[in-house]
Amino acid sequence: MSKYKIFVDGAVGTTGLRIFDRLADAEDIELLTLPEDQRKDLNARVAKVAEADLTFLCLPDEASKELVAHAPSHAKICDTSTAHRVNPDWVYGFAELSGQAKKIKNAHRVAVPGCHATGYIALVRPLVEKGLLPADYPLSCHSLTGYSGGGKSMIAEYEDEQRAEKYAAPRVYGLALKHKHLPEMQALTGTQQPPIFTPVVADYYSGMLVTVPLPMSALQAVKSGEEIANCFAKYYQGSKLIHVHPFATLPEDGMLAANQLTGKDNLEIFVYGNETQVLLAARFDNLGKGASGAAVQCMNIMLGREETAGLAL
Repeated sequence: MSKYKIFVDGAVGTTGLRIFDRLADAEDIELLTLPEDQRKDLNARVAKVAEADLTFLCLPDEASKELVAHAPSHAKICDTSTAHRVNPDWVYGFAELSGQAKKIKNAHRVAVPGCHATGYIALVRPLVEKGLLPADYPLSCHSLTGYSGGGKSMIAEYEDEQRAEKYAAPRVYGLALKHKHLPEMQALTGTQQPPIFTPVVADYYSGMLVTVPLPMSALQAVKSGEEIANCFAKYYQGSKLIHVHPFATLPEDGMLAANQLTGKDNLEIFVYGNETQVLLAARFDNLGKGASGAAVQCMNIMLGREETAGLAL
């Protein structure tokens, strides 16, 4: 059986390692590697990109841009950085959006979505696309993430036995309101401005809960939370990775825990509220559907593999 040749450029980082580990035992995949002394050699890396059926870039933005500038135009590349997510020459790798899976299948350049952006887009895009939410409505978004979202350095900070007391409490960041995911959060929802976005990192390893509050008065042609939940269910009908819960579905304790999909690659959508307000929520693993899981899903589509191959559902 012939195998797909896959190169992970940056396989020593959090996302790169997870992609590499996911594919290591796949019978139809051969992982291409470089000796340690060539991992930063641009020519050696470009040669691997040319040899591979598909390359994952798990690099800082500037390093991704440099590699892409030298890569063959026919090479299939999935970039996990923020470098190309709003570049019109790249396809955004959120397969569940209308018509997006077909675009990914035919693409040579795919930008894997950011973790916070994944939850926000999953909640807002269907409402704007279907004309239920005006594109100019001023939105806000709250996102809770485990500390693995900060990569190796943040993981080390949180797991240091001598760490400061502050790490035990949730910490709000992105205080200048210029988070790097905001451009894609605006571009991929069709809204006219980015949301007021408050990301929070907390003392648990992985898992993400993204919420968007809305007054019912902001919505058009829907009069209840049930109708909004039904809109999501119809939009994501047939999706293998996104599950929409019925309106007001509550856990036994009445609380949504952000870490309940840790180790999984799917995403859950919840809708709560009353006669005048609704709360939209998306729960998933920031390392799964928010990173390496989405990357592998894009690879599967680009190569014609089963969409969920190598994913944990």
